[in-house]
Amino acid sequence: MDAIPFVDAHVHFWNLDRLKYAWLTPPFSDDGPNGSTEAIAHTYLPDAYREELAPWSPVGAVHIDAGADPAQALEETAWLEQLAEEGGLPSAIVAFAALDGGDVEQMLEQQAAYPRVRGIRHIANWHLDPRRTYNRNDPLANPAWRQGYARLARHGLSFDLQCYPGQLAAAAELAAAHPEIPLILNHCGMPLLHEPGGLAFWRAGMRALAALPHAAVKLSGFGLVDRGWTVDSIRPLILETIDLFGANRCMVASDFPTDRLFGNIDRVMGAYHQILGGFSLDERRDLFGRNAARIYRIAA
Repeated sequence: MDAIPFVDAHVHFWNLDRLKYAWLTPPFSDDGPNGSTEAIAHTYLPDAYREELAPWSPVGAVHIDAGADPAQALEETAWLEQLAEEGGLPSAIVAFAALDGGDVEQMLEQQAAYPRVRGIRHIANWHLDPRRTYNRNDPLANPAWRQGYARLARHGLSFDLQCYPGQLAAAAELAAAHPEIPLILNHCGMPLLHEPGGLAFWRAGMRALAALPHAAVKLSGFGLVDRGWTVDSIRPLILETIDLFGANRCMVASDFPTDRLFGNIDRVMGAYHQILGGFSLDERRDLFGRNAARIYRIAA
């Protein structure tokens, strides 16, 4: 294992005694996009994260919207800022704001006022299969949602995009119209390879996004679309993504503790180090840390 400093581009902290998280609350079911979340439905804080990631040289972490009750979005950000003040993590925050909400302008202004907030995530995943979808309708086809996206620029906020391959073309079109808004694609575009035409949709969408110089991508979250992933199954996806975006626009991320549903930290991080082992040391330093620090504006 290489002792390369790791700036984790995608982590979640949560306190179930302080905030409400419907997806981490009983009754649990295996029918949703993540399957049953019972195994991770307990408070997870930076100290536990540091202990779990210790063998992998963590030096920073970007907290991504963790699915707290939308009414508590600002309360969540205030709590995360308090954690960072007291213990140094998270290093940066991607907060929640409903882009199609009537109060989106006020919400963006309030979120952007927090010193560690760098961007917004409003999960866009939509799928005809009710076991796959996160939304009743496709946000990327909603004019109000798209107008909310356009408002990010005036607040200096980036956008973390989580969607399925069939939505990537629309996402690329929207992002191309707003080059002033940095876009970070979550979880390698969530390739649904077991669906007819899944690879073709994914590949075309990834090419469209990669053509935009203000777009970047996270190498993470493969268990969200393939619970039985292996090193061999994700290797070609990772290498093709890096070939498209370049080693300077890709970021390794743990997606912990969510990804623990599909494998322990050594399996996840070990796979990434194994797959990326053929890259130069300079490239690996970019992939495992420097890119995330630059893109999320984390001070050295």
